[in-house]
Amino acid sequence: MPKINRPRRGSLAYSPRKRAKSPVPRYGSWPDYTGTPAVQGFAGYKVGMTHLIMVDDHKSSPTEGKDVMVPVTVVEVPPMRVAGVRAYTEDSYGKRALTEAWATDLDENLSRRINVPKNHDTAAALDAIKTAISEGRVVELYALTYTRPAEITGVPKKVPDIMEMRIAGGSLEDQIAYAADILGGEIAISDHFEAGEYVDVTAVTTGKGTEGPVRRWGVQVRKRKHSRGGKKRHIGNLGPWNPHHVRWQVPQMGQMGYQQRTEFNKRILKIGTDSNEITPAGGFLQYGVVRGPYVLIKGSVPGPSKRLVRIRSAIRQGEHVVRTPTIGHISVQSQQG
Repeated sequence: MPKINRPRRGSLAYSPRKRAKSPVPRYGSWPDYTGTPAVQGFAGYKVGMTHLIMVDDHKSSPTEGKDVMVPVTVVEVPPMRVAGVRAYTEDSYGKRALTEAWATDLDENLSRRINVPKNHDTAAALDAIKTAISEGRVVELYALTYTRPAEITGVPKKVPDIMEMRIAGGSLEDQIAYAADILGGEIAISDHFEAGEYVDVTAVTTGKGTEGPVRRWGVQVRKRKHSRGGKKRHIGNLGPWNPHHVRWQVPQMGQMGYQQRTEFNKRILKIGTDSNEITPAGGFLQYGVVRGPYVLIKGSVPGPSKRLVRIRSAIRQGEHVVRTPTIGHISVQSQQG
């Protein structure tokens, strides 16, 4: 009789599957960039999904040159503000923050998120960063940016979400000059991304609460005689006799969802400002009407509507070619049923 074998149920890649520490995703790596200094990311709030008709421009596709229906996710991306600049140094223990400079004219709602520095000398702080760069102590620069949800009606909150965005391109001297120029000002998504470009999208997924091993790990429901004990959705056993403890690889009940996930190489199909082009009659379900700048991303995006979504330049774009999409129609049919 042949040996029965199959892959284990569920992936161990994301273990332990526990709740995210914060609804604001964090990036541990950024793509290489050699152009003029620029911020490598942006953030917005997920609105919902719709569909559009566009010309299939993928080479060697069976429908190349023909009109195809494509599902898209709408993300509202109002301009972000730059609250500060942070310089990182590196020693034998890794990278750590060295010093930072803060803007003075910040939004009032930002003080509800963090303790805003008072009586801060921005010019002196920028000079300290420049001195550290000349001494060779700085390895990276980051912009401290924050969203402004109070300006959009779909997200029921006013407190901004603050996050780091890496500044790349040129020398460190060029980067600090660029950072000083945008400090305290606004940055728009159209200044850093364009239609047809590939990006990485990161968000915290929809929380499902506590789920059993069948839904959480995909183990089989007990069949026939195995279910006579009255337990159909339990695992067969907790593991071997030795070692004398339950191994972490054993599928068990626990938290499902509300975990940070990144989807690579998502294509931006449109960046616009006229919300009437994409808002369906009656507004988006669980969100309402889009009133500010928006971006259409091909396919789905992690998380529910109103969830913060971070966008980063593609870190492993590979063979994907940037092409300007040709859009013929965007559905604005009512989603109210």
